[in-house]
Amino acid sequence: MVLQKQAAFVAGRWIAVGDRPSIVVDNPCDGSELGRVPSLGRAAVREAIEAAVVAQASWRHVTAKERSAVLRHWFSLIMAQRDALAALLTAEQGKPIGEALAEIDYAAAYVEWFAEQAKRVEGDIPASHRSDRRILVLKQPVGVVAAITPWNFPAAMVTRKLAPALAAGCAVVLKPAPQTPFSALALAYLAEQAGLPPGLLSVLTGPAEEIGWELTSHPQIRKLTFTGSTATGRSLIAATAGTVKRLSLELGGNAPFIVFEDADIDAAVDGAIESKFRNAGQTCVCPNRLLVHDMVHDAFVERLVRRVAAFVVGPGREGPDIGPLIDQHAIAKVEAHVADALSRGARLMCGGSGSLLGANYFEPTILCDVTADMLVAREETFGPVAAIMRFASDEDAIALANDTEAGLASYFYTRDMDRLFRIGEALDFGMVGVNSGAISTEVAPFGGIKQSGFGREGSRHGIEDYLDIKYLCVGPAGPKQTMPL
Repeated sequence: MVLQKQAAFVAGRWIAVGDRPSIVVDNPCDGSELGRVPSLGRAAVREAIEAAVVAQASWRHVTAKERSAVLRHWFSLIMAQRDALAALLTAEQGKPIGEALAEIDYAAAYVEWFAEQAKRVEGDIPASHRSDRRILVLKQPVGVVAAITPWNFPAAMVTRKLAPALAAGCAVVLKPAPQTPFSALALAYLAEQAGLPPGLLSVLTGPAEEIGWELTSHPQIRKLTFTGSTATGRSLIAATAGTVKRLSLELGGNAPFIVFEDADIDAAVDGAIESKFRNAGQTCVCPNRLLVHDMVHDAFVERLVRRVAAFVVGPGREGPDIGPLIDQHAIAKVEAHVADALSRGARLMCGGSGSLLGANYFEPTILCDVTADMLVAREETFGPVAAIMRFASDEDAIALANDTEAGLASYFYTRDMDRLFRIGEALDFGMVGVNSGAISTEVAPFGGIKQSGFGREGSRHGIEDYLDIKYLCVGPAGPKQTMPL
């Protein structure tokens, strides 16, 4: 089974590159060309949307049990191709192969979860306001969904959007990131093999301006779901206002990772490494600021530096601790953040520069004496840089942590149960990891607050974003009329 498709998937047919304009997909490890995908324009987008409208009109009436069976088959095919999917993911995204395998498992888990949730969409019959009326509350699919996914998790971000949409009875037009289209196309191929009806899913490759304009302005796109930067999210809000689309936005983060004086330091170091350096720090939920109490600061830093300095950096296929960053834009941002911090008085504890391995590599880096005015504390770095700040009290920690427009993820380590609830409730973030650096799971509602967006993915709440609520007020029909002979 060939999973790398150098084609786009439009309205149930595969459109090969051929002689048409194309987009080159590079391997971030060495810059070599992995392949090409078509550069489609607005006509292809409109074709995909028109096919989705037709397919969705039938899919919404397929029983939940039947939709569940298709998704379950898709899940089985993903797991059967787990190794091949992971190898393809590592080739186009760069992450270590062990992390790629974990992402495929994570991606498949969303398909399995929403295969089950498809059968659990329920309305209700509330108490009526009148004795001769009945109120019926129904939940129906929102319609055709546009999905725009990022490059950092090119498999999981696809299934996290597609699975609940399809389970709810929607059709999807998907635009994956141009850096990593092959994972999305491979998943679409497996969905096709699982029996997904033609036209119900399209995967469009091409320039963001062309495809994005159609997706945001077309009146038959009823909902848009997006994962990416806050700046792009703001643009999408404006662009979809004219057709009043439903939106789910998972935007940028600036996660604090707080280590209180009573924390288990070794556990906190483990959690910081697990969360901060996964995918070379290219995750929206990774700690951007490590806030450490004065009493344990030096011990925490010493142990963290010892562990991080020993990391192996290398090509993802070789199973290193840290792989390459996605491209030169990512490298430039990391370099700017490190340079700004050092110019303002931060101390470099390890790393701090690129690698001889290649242009897209950056050594895992730890900075101490970071202050709130530095770029590394104000902006999402999206790289393997741990920026450590001190605090002296619980109030200081909360103030520092909440001093951001972002509100996606946060973390803290403590053994005090009273502090656990007090700090957990005080942090202005949609997700809080307590004594855990890993918070992503299909069974929990993933999403943020403030300028990190709105909507939730995963859990029983995840399917609700793809459903409209309708209520029927049913009155007496009156006596049946008999037609005269």
